[in-house]
Amino acid sequence: MQRSAYIAAGLLIVVGAIFVGQGLGILRGSSFMVGDPRWAVIGAVLIVLGALLAWRANAQRRVG
Repeated sequence: MQRSAYIAAGLLIVVGAIFVGQGLGILRGSSFMVGDPRWAVIGAVLIVLGALLAWRANAQRRVG
């Protein structure tokens, strides 16, 4: 269970970072997301969710 939580957290953080990069125009491409700040906000939320998931999995590992 904890391994899958860490994998999901990592994916959320990586996808969130890509969204932030495209939303801020740092990562260029032919995507509709490039330069749209809404995607940067969505990416930031995904990064926070991934960090919280990893923190929760780590806290459960210490307790149990």
